[in-house]
Amino acid sequence: MTAIRLDRDGAVGIITIARRERFNSLDVETAQELRKAGLQCARDPEIRAVVLRGDAGVFCSGADLKYIRAGGDAEHMGYLQEGRPRGAGYGAIFQQILEYIHSTISEIKRAPKPFLAAVDGIAAAGGFGLAMACDLVFASERATFEWAYGKTGLTGAESSTFFLPRLLGLRRAMELVFLNPRLDAPTALSWGLVNRVLPVETFDAEVLDAARRMAAGPTEALGIAKGLVQQAAGVDRLDFHLDREIEALARIADGADFAEGIASFFEKRDAVFAGGRR
Repeated sequence: MTAIRLDRDGAVGIITIARRERFNSLDVETAQELRKAGLQCARDPEIRAVVLRGDAGVFCSGADLKYIRAGGDAEHMGYLQEGRPRGAGYGAIFQQILEYIHSTISEIKRAPKPFLAAVDGIAAAGGFGLAMACDLVFASERATFEWAYGKTGLTGAESSTFFLPRLLGLRRAMELVFLNPRLDAPTALSWGLVNRVLPVETFDAEVLDAARRMAAGPTEALGIAKGLVQQAAGVDRLDFHLDREIEALARIADGADFAEGIASFFEKRDAVFAGGRR
């Protein structure tokens, strides 16, 4: 069964990450499917607004660390690595996943229509980045947001290091990176990470109502306005920055700190990082 569902409600496209047994995390195949669904919604003129959501009370927990620790899937370790030396660690496996997630994010920002992230439950690491890349973020009262990369010794990707300073300012962005607080929905709203906090019981209905209203709007004008606002915010540099995020994360994932971070994650203990010391 596919881990990405694409449904339609009139002119609204609804993309659902449906991998609840793995906290809606993304392995390579799921990331490929997400990119396909994102591209289809972004480029189909009959779809005039898009909702990105997770299944069963979880938004997305980012890249699938269990899949990465297991070494990925040899079938998927091909063309992206052609002509590139593979490191001794996990960098190449991360790169396989991130190439597809970053392509999805790029499609979201280029699309001449609104993308709304519907965050019900945890949005962590790459899931946090996916939510922040959407044009609007609605959160349920039980939603939480966590940058989370530092817990396993990673540098940040999926647009998080690009959008956080633009959304929060430099000081609060650094607080998320260095101290990694888990933000509840009201805090995320007060910080400017989300647009609305909605009751769990009416969350899906209110999200869909907002998406329908946007889909009924002047799509061409809204798409042009989206592009102008993004240009003013420097989002035209996003693709360049996404490439830098992949390079940095793949390099650090080949190192000792991430090896310790992923081991401690599955052993349910605090990591002991060397911090670059040998």
